Amino acid sequence: MTTITLDTLQLVDKLKAAGFQQEQAEAVVRAIAEAQDTRVTKDHFDHKLEKELMPITTDQAIQKWMIGMLLAGVISLVLKAFF
Repeated sequence: MTTITLDTLQLVDKLKAAGFQQEQAEAVVRAIAEAQDTRVTKDHFDHKLEKELMPITTDQAIQKWMIGMLLAGVISLVLKAFF
């Protein structure tokens, strides 16, 4: 994961120079820092997606097995009727 370094003191100073009050500048910098810490990474998303798709793949395996059994039954009935 790529880490972005943020100089919070420098950002607070730039915001104060742009007209923000000290408390406002600190609040904005804290919000940016928290957003960087809690961002969703690709690995986290892939793991969560895999966890959510697991029941679907299990259901598909069961359906394939059921269709196979159904086809075997139909083929055996067709063979019995003609031979």
